[in-house]
Amino acid sequence: MWIAAGSLAAWLWLLLGQGLFWRTDVRLPRTGPEGSGPPEPDGFGPPEPAAWPSVAVVVPARDESAVLPASLPSLLAQDYPGPAEIFLIDDGSSDGTGKLARELADEHGGLPLTVDSPGEPGPGWTGKLWAVRHGMALATTRLAADRRDADGADRKDADGRDADREDNGGVDYLLLTDADIAHEPDSLRELVRAAEANGLDLVSQMARLRVVTYWERLIVPAFVYFFAQLYPFRWVNRPRGRTAAAAGGCVLLRREAAERVGVPEAIRQAVIDDVALARTVKRSGGRIWLGLADRVDSVRPYPRLGELWRMVSRSAYTQLRHNPLLLLVTVAGLAVVYLVPPAAVVAGVLTERPAPLAMGAAAWALMTGTYIPMLRYYRQTLWLAPLLPLTALLYLLMTVDSAVRHHLGQGAAWKGRTYARPSAAP
Repeated sequence: MWIAAGSLAAWLWLLLGQGLFWRTDVRLPRTGPEGSGPPEPDGFGPPEPAAWPSVAVVVPARDESAVLPASLPSLLAQDYPGPAEIFLIDDGSSDGTGKLARELADEHGGLPLTVDSPGEPGPGWTGKLWAVRHGMALATTRLAADRRDADGADRKDADGRDADREDNGGVDYLLLTDADIAHEPDSLRELVRAAEANGLDLVSQMARLRVVTYWERLIVPAFVYFFAQLYPFRWVNRPRGRTAAAAGGCVLLRREAAERVGVPEAIRQAVIDDVALARTVKRSGGRIWLGLADRVDSVRPYPRLGELWRMVSRSAYTQLRHNPLLLLVTVAGLAVVYLVPPAAVVAGVLTERPAPLAMGAAAWALMTGTYIPMLRYYRQTLWLAPLLPLTALLYLLMTVDSAVRHHLGQGAAWKGRTYARPSAAP
């Protein structure tokens, strides 16, 4: 009975005290063409900038030929009023990713596309961040040259100084987006508008993941639900709050902030690089914003349980900082919060004890109710909500499997690469 009471107390806290994580109304604001709409509930009612800043779109890609036809054309078609260019960094692909990207650019036109490869990652770097580093350097050099060509070789600022010498780079923002992410035509415009109007150094949207198969319906909405529970978006968006997170599929980063904190070098070993990036920017005094996306979608399929299992398990133990004690606490916490309520209901029915039955049913009802908004966001049947304990059990097993794989030297594996924990990396 006391365990059931603890579970109910935990759900009352999660409902009211965990940053209203279960609500799905933290979204990037949309405004009319003139930017004259009223402020949004989160304080955003961004007007259009007087002059649109330059943006480099950096896309790290490794063996992504299966998803590029559904994602890259959406980037090429961005309706952005300012200077923008796409840099797709082919991270040692063996499936013709770079060649396909050039063919898609030739076919669809749109924003300029540069395809390049950085070679094998340097010591202590993850492949993705090594590619991002190369893309950022390439973008800064290319757009700075374009700006000099556009403004003239002898460009002076208001004080008569050589502006080219004062300019550390020709790019104002970096859009870091994954190769499986598709953007609506106004995605970049809205990201920049929000950043400029609100003085944000980092704006990130949690892309809407694909939900088609049975396993995707059971597991994917819960993935975002658990992420929001761990990093409540309202807490992330508080300027003075300690919580920091981002969603790596769509991150708009101010170049000045990137230089100030020294990224990606400062996080070069991070497997969960999006959270590490947001934490680094926020700790430096930068302002960050994270919310759910309406017009940014992942096109990567996870049709079978094994693929979803690998997606979660490759970084779950990293999230726990490779700490066995944290693993035990997490497993116990998942069991008490998610597994005890249905177990208490069953036990109460079998033993005819009303107290555990009532407390278990109340906790299960709160759990179900907090999951419904996420299912609605994903346009899924609400009958999946009472099945959240089953989904949580799968995540518990994935987390344990992640720890086992890490201790066997098989953890944090992605597309042929396995990354050591940071302290063990060279």
